[in-house]
Amino acid sequence: MSQTPDTPSPMLTDARKKELALRIFLILAALFIASLVACNLIFRKFFHWTPIDGLTFEQSVGLLPYPVTFLVTDLISECFGKKKANLVVISGLFASAFTLVIITVSQSIPAADWSPVSNAEFDHVFGSTVVAVSASMTAYLLAQFLDVRLFHYWKKLTNGKKLWLRNNLSTIPSQFIDTFAVLFLMCAAGQIQWELFGTLLFYGVIFKCVVALFDTPLVYLGSWLIRRPFGLKLGEEITL
Repeated sequence: MSQTPDTPSPMLTDARKKELALRIFLILAALFIASLVACNLIFRKFFHWTPIDGLTFEQSVGLLPYPVTFLVTDLISECFGKKKANLVVISGLFASAFTLVIITVSQSIPAADWSPVSNAEFDHVFGSTVVAVSASMTAYLLAQFLDVRLFHYWKKLTNGKKLWLRNNLSTIPSQFIDTFAVLFLMCAAGQIQWELFGTLLFYGVIFKCVVALFDTPLVYLGSWLIRRPFGLKLGEEITL
């Protein structure tokens, strides 16, 4: 079941281990895809957050679930390997594209007279989703594949040790690329004013870096919980 297993639990047969591993992988993949799709649907609402005096974040609420995608890909990379992480990234791309198709078709269908949501209201909320998803998918491909590649680069370099190092040195550069790319494309498409580009980029990167640092304990906890039933040591991977 594992590449170099430690003493496995006698309570789990190989069949039960495989079933458990598949269940964990599917839960992580579902969490990843749900977070990614949610980002594209809620991005038009912006918020202010002032954690300390003199420091105010102005960001889209779509930013809130997005760090979850990097947390999940790091967990999958750590526990299931590079191929499975890339598989989830590709699955997220198809999910985003399918969401885009559904929204486009829904916009083309006239609302009934008694519909609680009118055509104008629907278009107001989802009218820019095509642009947003297109920009997001481009930035997404760049960032997520970079995240997976960097994670395994540092994993190989450290011989499976220093999980905190590969978690942050893969997530932070990837988050910067994602933020830069999506803001650039949104500004170029006229969805965001160019005057806001520098501010949104700066605070977006700072916000994501802070989140990346705080999610490091979650990566340790998550990877420990996933490895525990299989008797794996840090750096070992589950084979599906």
